[in-house]
Amino acid sequence: MKKIVVLSGAGVSAESGIPTFRDADGLWAGHDVMEVASPEGWDANPELVLEFYNQRRKNALSVKPNKAHFAIAALESDFDVTIVTQNVDNLHEQAGSTHVIHLHGELFKSRSTGNESLVYDIDGWELNWGEKCKLGHQLRPHIVWFGEMVPLLDIAIDYSRQADIFIVIGTSLMVYPAASLIGFVPEDKPKYIIDPKLPAIADIPNLHLMPEKATVGMEELLTKLKSQA
Repeated sequence: MKKIVVLSGAGVSAESGIPTFRDADGLWAGHDVMEVASPEGWDANPELVLEFYNQRRKNALSVKPNKAHFAIAALESDFDVTIVTQNVDNLHEQAGSTHVIHLHGELFKSRSTGNESLVYDIDGWELNWGEKCKLGHQLRPHIVWFGEMVPLLDIAIDYSRQADIFIVIGTSLMVYPAASLIGFVPEDKPKYIIDPKLPAIADIPNLHLMPEKATVGMEELLTKLKSQA
């Protein structure tokens, strides 16, 4: 069974109604992104950061997977599929995808500020100041913030190197290190980019560009790949 790796970004979730920082000029309720998504922001005002992610969780609970999520999940009937996503929501899982690597963390999980191996599921949408891990340390969102290491990157690179087909959907390939993954895919393997605003990239062999929004492009690609399976 051929291996497909899907690199997904904010453009996939945006069609379900999850806003992106890019769409909002990097602002949230008048706050710069660094105030709510960086270690420095956490140190300066952790309650503001917690409220930001509470609101993101509340929004995420109100939306559903879209046709792009379901089309990606449908690939699993014919292919060995790994999703490497920059998104922190769980819409891929809701749509039925079974192997999702969350490069930037997971919105519905919390992590101990004293021991990063202690990770907990969040029931509902609230994580508040004063909620602590079993060792007594404050819990923070289980999110990779700006300036932090991306712990699952090496795993994502390994899957990219093994890919028979590589699909980029809903991301401009401007956010690193995720954008570097396409460079690890073998030269002789097909690579598809689905995005209405295609990135300006060159010198990538076997590249196929699909200037469509995620829902339209992914359904077209699903039909094409299933006919070749």
